[in-house]
Amino acid sequence: MMEEMYDVTIVGGGPAGMFAAFYCGLHELRTQLVESLPQLGGQVAALYPEKQIWDVAGMPGVTGQELVNRLNQQMAIAPVDQFLNETVDDVVKEADGTFTIKSAQRTSRSRAVIVALGNGAFTPRKLSLNGADEVEGHQLHYFVKHAADYTGQRVAVLGGGDSAIDIALMLEPVAKEVSIVHRRDEFRGLEHTVTKLQQSKVNLVTPYLPKEIAVEDDQSVTLKLKKRRSDEERELHVDQLIVNYGFTSNNAALNKWSLGLASEHHLIKVDSMMKTNVDGVYAIGDGVTFPGKAALIAAAFGEAPTAVTAIAKQLYPDKKIAMHSSSMHLGK
Repeated sequence: MMEEMYDVTIVGGGPAGMFAAFYCGLHELRTQLVESLPQLGGQVAALYPEKQIWDVAGMPGVTGQELVNRLNQQMAIAPVDQFLNETVDDVVKEADGTFTIKSAQRTSRSRAVIVALGNGAFTPRKLSLNGADEVEGHQLHYFVKHAADYTGQRVAVLGGGDSAIDIALMLEPVAKEVSIVHRRDEFRGLEHTVTKLQQSKVNLVTPYLPKEIAVEDDQSVTLKLKKRRSDEERELHVDQLIVNYGFTSNNAALNKWSLGLASEHHLIKVDSMMKTNVDGVYAIGDGVTFPGKAALIAAAFGEAPTAVTAIAKQLYPDKKIAMHSSSMHLGK
């Protein structure tokens, strides 16, 4: 039985991969989108569904889930084959220049590949305090999927970057009380976001480091803090702790593929057309690097059509390629 041949295989169903799939559909390229998670949206949907995203043009303050929902609606205009809960174990370039895509579920063929895996597998940087592991998933969390889960509760957010600030501001309207604990006096977020934090009712606890965590008889948490460069200590009494110290990530699975992709600092090197060092393989999103690269969703939304248009021209050099969606007569 012959494997199905696609024009394009997109590996990774985050926002970048979803937008690339939409563009493949616009160009009527036979395309499959393969995602290891059981739903599309990648880290945005899995980790930050209620976090507001500000770097997408024309969509100020859209939540992660709203963005994914709109991308799904967009993809429905020009559908492609979707395979969820499926991990690509290997991509092999054949002698004829095509590719064999292998997963545990099936084997397929493709004339071109777009890698949109982001930063790969991700794990949160854990709180390194005695007893933290025992309360993880109960009073201690590394992700906020539903703000409503914290309604009427006292919450402490540990961290000082954009994500930690976003979480604190997101929970302020529903929680009884929100504190943000950071080891420095100054926060590392965007100026506009930091200003919003300073103008909010969030309790700013700086510069303190967590020293000890204890669960009380009523299941509340006492968090002991030590001020930096001082012997001063204080306590926070809260119901829930949210730790946002960032994530570690790697593309170890990608390294097992039979492609030999050139990389730099664990990121895939691409040129201005999003081409890798392997002819027919393109890469987009957070997992790539090139001069001037900006690790933003907005930037990935520009990289996707660049890659897809280059592929369309490569596969069908004699076909007239519509460069603007306004010339594609969508919805007519």
